[in-house]
Amino acid sequence: MTKRSIYVAYTGGTIGMQKTSHGFAPVADFLTDCVKAMPEFYHEDMPEFVIQEYCPLIDSSDMAPTDWQMIADDIKLNYDKYDGFVILHGTDTMAFTASALSFMLQDLSKPVIVTGSQIPLAQLRSDGQTNLLNSLYIAANYPVAEVCLFFNNKLFRGNRTTKTHADGFGAFASPNFPLLLEAGIKIHMKAGKIAEPSDKPLNVATISPQPIGVVTLYPGITTDIIENILQQPVKALILLTYGVGNAPQNPALLKVLSQASQRGIVLVNLTQCLQGKVNMSGYATGNALQEAGVISGADMTTEAALTKLHYLLSKPMSPTQVREAMQQDLVGELSED
Repeated sequence: MTKRSIYVAYTGGTIGMQKTSHGFAPVADFLTDCVKAMPEFYHEDMPEFVIQEYCPLIDSSDMAPTDWQMIADDIKLNYDKYDGFVILHGTDTMAFTASALSFMLQDLSKPVIVTGSQIPLAQLRSDGQTNLLNSLYIAANYPVAEVCLFFNNKLFRGNRTTKTHADGFGAFASPNFPLLLEAGIKIHMKAGKIAEPSDKPLNVATISPQPIGVVTLYPGITTDIIENILQQPVKALILLTYGVGNAPQNPALLKVLSQASQRGIVLVNLTQCLQGKVNMSGYATGNALQEAGVISGADMTTEAALTKLHYLLSKPMSPTQVREAMQQDLVGELSED
């Protein structure tokens, strides 16, 4: 049998960093050389793979929507040549990139797995070897036809993930959606589905950077702060509210939000809580937001809501159409009632 072939896009991040006199830093070709020196990557049960190092390598803290586009276009360019794709990425914004790609890579029939590490691959006790090894193996043998994130022996739906631990190996969680797959002694499918052969060609959506605000509510926050954020050229605002979507019943605040909504600004209500979903009809405070034109983000992560707004606002859609689409499950990013 012909071995499956996986395309590895090394965008940057901790996994390929080298120790220098100024601390860990990305160095061209260092990751590729490290992998070549590790025989387990060339075990007979492993797929063939090609590593494409980006130049320059990107620290994930510097990732922007233009970089999401570059990665998506790279996958499209190589889509017909490979059986699956692994994207090596820094952990800080990995969930944002995985979420963005889930909206951009349409009619996907091959796995796209985003992964990385907390300790560089060349260092003792690195989690990079396990993460990359498993990602390659899963991409070849368990082709889940969606954008995923693999970390710490768990395969998550990409647009359901958020980084929850700054310096632990279990850096990511999927608070409102079950694992797709778990890699223990045996690999167990959970909510994942193996890709069905598809005749549809991959379609890559084009996005452009959009002016979107994100504000976390806290006791004593002033209306002026939110009003200032809502000035031009902002097209959308994500409000991280209390509990199931509650905010102060401040008439001045509600007026500012109502006026912004009338101007065409899309206002999305997400909960600050790690788990659960927005229910604005549950309390009077949430209902007041709804009457002011704020829409529910249900159980979307901040990463999913932000990247979904970038995707929708890049299309020729009216604010009303964007609001409607934000409340619909497009690619598994939210749980509908």
